[in-house]
Amino acid sequence: MPRLSADERREQLAEAAIRVMIRDGVARTTTRAVVTEAGVPLGVFHYCFRSKEELFQTVIERIMERNLPPGDLAHPEGATPFEAVRAILRAYWEQVRARPAEHLVTYEVTQYALRSPGLADLARRQYRHYLDVNAAHLEAMGRAAGLAWTVELPVLARHGLGVLDGLTLTWLIDRDDAQALAALDEYARYLASVAVPLPADGRPGGAGVSGPRRGSASP
Repeated sequence: MPRLSADERREQLAEAAIRVMIRDGVARTTTRAVVTEAGVPLGVFHYCFRSKEELFQTVIERIMERNLPPGDLAHPEGATPFEAVRAILRAYWEQVRARPAEHLVTYEVTQYALRSPGLADLARRQYRHYLDVNAAHLEAMGRAAGLAWTVELPVLARHGLGVLDGLTLTWLIDRDDAQALAALDEYARYLASVAVPLPADGRPGGAGVSGPRRGSASP
């Protein structure tokens, strides 16, 4: 067995867990199934994770990290706010379409946690993480498009999470690409409607304009 660092082992086990969850479902994802998939002894799991709950939290974070497009995605010179925001949202959507099984796992983890005694906090932490990442991504999106938001960032992040979460789940059910993109474009129009151009110094200003939120996660 090759010698790997603790971080590398955690990554190995998280990826193995994702494969098991996709293949067998979250409820059947045991620590033994994960170490068997990873090809490591059970002791390695306990060295890397304090609990199965901690593994699930890592899985959620890994899936989200690789499914978010870069917030500074390039957009055409002279693009309107709507065009700039739509380009970034569509890049996100391509990630959804490329990895549907992983997104399905995230919904399954939430349901499993809410129905399992002692795991409800996992679902709460999952969605707190989503809100933090969504807020950070909105900040990065605004910078890339040269925009500031006129809605408070925590509110905008919660609104966006509800929209994207619902759109993703609906698409996982019906796989209607045309309707999904049409709805995504409507969200882009909404974001453009609550945005104002950043001043020349790049700092948001003025009444009602959301500035950087302290303590938000890095995009």
